Amino acid sequence: MKFLDETKVYIRSGDGGAGAVSFRREKFVEFGGPDGGDGGRGGDVWIEAVNGLNTLIDFRFQQHFKAKIGTHGMGRNRTGANGESVTLKVPVGTQIFEEDNETLIIDMIKEGQKFRVAKGGNGGFGNTHFKSPTNQAPNWANPGLEGEEKTVWLRLKLIADAGLVGLPNAGKSTFLASVTRARPKIANYPFTTLHPNLGVAAIDGREFVLADIPGLIEGAHEGVGLGDRFLGHVERTRVLLHLVSSLEEYVGKSYKTVKAELEAYGGGLTDKQEIVALSQIDILDEKELKKKAKELEKACGQTPFLISAITGKGMTEVLRALRDVIIEASEGDETALPDRSAPLQEFDEDDEQ
Repeated sequence: MKFLDETKVYIRSGDGGAGAVSFRREKFVEFGGPDGGDGGRGGDVWIEAVNGLNTLIDFRFQQHFKAKIGTHGMGRNRTGANGESVTLKVPVGTQIFEEDNETLIIDMIKEGQKFRVAKGGNGGFGNTHFKSPTNQAPNWANPGLEGEEKTVWLRLKLIADAGLVGLPNAGKSTFLASVTRARPKIANYPFTTLHPNLGVAAIDGREFVLADIPGLIEGAHEGVGLGDRFLGHVERTRVLLHLVSSLEEYVGKSYKTVKAELEAYGGGLTDKQEIVALSQIDILDEKELKKKAKELEKACGQTPFLISAITGKGMTEVLRALRDVIIEASEGDETALPDRSAPLQEFDEDDEQ
């Protein structure tokens, strides 16, 4: 499945139907009179957040959405039918922006949330509406009002409980694959991960969603490498797991490089609770492991977890630490997390970008 997290769509609500000009003509009725009905309302354009979607790929091949116009009024006081509305189904976590891509219209953070982004035009009044004691035969009616027309941006920020950050080849994809059913592409070259991946991890009967994003390098906030455009997908997380590879010669410097990029990006990422882990420790001997663990502890100001996704060492402990932070952060939080009952879509990085 291809991953798409930002797209532009054109929407137009339906015009209202015109009112009818009609007069009653009936045998043996001396006085007829106006009987033109009103026009129907134009259809609306709605946006609905649904579960089971994790990408905006549906909008890659269709960017124009138009609601139906209202039916015109008819004689015998018949009101026209309302136009059919259009609903755009988006993943939970999608933000809707104006055409300038800066002005936020609505943030769809809950499943089932609906928002009318374009209102259909009202139907026009038929000539029956204008009948009065002083004008008993009006010969005019109102046209329907035009619908709204606009271009909006859809921007997806995945909703996950925990986010994985680190340099390229820090072992994030391997970690995700070892604790979830997600199957991201894993290889020993930089930027193997080209787009975010999601997986559901479980520990001691508790499930939570992990988000893995492409690695950051120095200058990512200026567009170096893949840049920092995917950091928006960990903005909503409750905790960050910062992985530092044991393969790095200077693990303290590697940690500070990623930390600096998070600070440059902003978005409240540096305010989130952070768990630091030294990954891929199965390649180190005892002496080298102690040395790098001490160096990383000095850089991050906390005792790092020592983990190996290959051997499983330290994985249970770090998952429990993530779980505890998520539980603590979610207590009393009214913004419910996504429903875990429906399976999340897993992205296949082998798909064409």
